[in-house]
Amino acid sequence: MIDARASPATLAQQAAVPSSTNLAINTDEIMQWIIDLRDPSKREFALLELSKKRDSVPDLPLWLWHSFGTMSALLQEVVAIYPAIMPANLTAAQSNRVCNALALMQCVASHRETRGPFLHAHIPLYLYPFLHTTKVSRSFEYLRLTSLGVIGALVKTDDKEQLLVVINFLLSTEIIPLCLRIMEQGTELSKTVATFILQKILLDDTGLLYICQTYERFSHVAMILGKMVMKLTREPSVRLLKHVVRCYSRLSDNPSLTLDARVAQGGAGQNVKVRAQQALKQCLPDQLKDLTFKNCLKEDPSTMNWLRQLLTNLEIDGQVLHDEELLPK
Repeated sequence: MIDARASPATLAQQAAVPSSTNLAINTDEIMQWIIDLRDPSKREFALLELSKKRDSVPDLPLWLWHSFGTMSALLQEVVAIYPAIMPANLTAAQSNRVCNALALMQCVASHRETRGPFLHAHIPLYLYPFLHTTKVSRSFEYLRLTSLGVIGALVKTDDKEQLLVVINFLLSTEIIPLCLRIMEQGTELSKTVATFILQKILLDDTGLLYICQTYERFSHVAMILGKMVMKLTREPSVRLLKHVVRCYSRLSDNPSLTLDARVAQGGAGQNVKVRAQQALKQCLPDQLKDLTFKNCLKEDPSTMNWLRQLLTNLEIDGQVLHDEELLPK
């Protein structure tokens, strides 16, 4: 059962690989399954059973990371699927098996003591081929969703030092364009996790400065967020709207932030500075200013608070700010 209050990373895990939190813990049994991961003939069953236990065994990430050959076995499962994604002939059974391996990777990525080593081993890069896939079948969707869940687990930390390491790593890879594509084309749940990852990157000053380093990066992010708003007018989602508004709000936070833009002048290009707030104000969808999302905003006052902050930052006096039902209590 999917918990609607859970974080996007957890939602991805729950949707793709359901766990059983109420099962009794038998340490000897779990240790044997971890050992069985090294045996190809026993690995599939061990992956299934361990993935069911991942939420009920707090030390499982430590046992997985520090046990001999375990992470190599999980990587073998990931790499073994590559031939099935290009050309796209991934079966449901293959998808379920690799998603169980990815769920255990997410378990490792989410733990404070194993997050750093997991990242330093560059294991997330092995998942990027899955994020590149575009086939819309359930097998591929679960594969993308569980892979996003691993990245989401990395950024879901309150430790600022760890988060900075994670964000610096992600910014050195292609994660932002991959997330933007999924935000534009994915299912609601995939969009939610991808937008959550972008949001976490933006909330860090390093990530915000990276996005706003050039007008092209900024405008690409703003364009995708705008397309998502248009789609949300047809298919409302309180959860997804919350992350979209939070991304917009963060882009509006710094009044002194400028973008490097290149404009044509006299047959040659010239670099000019453009204020991020001004650029955002010009492209902000009208649906965030009027009462299009009134019902969603009534359900989630925190999203209304972020939207109010966004419009205030941009000096926009939108209709949504004056509706009696949406005024601060």
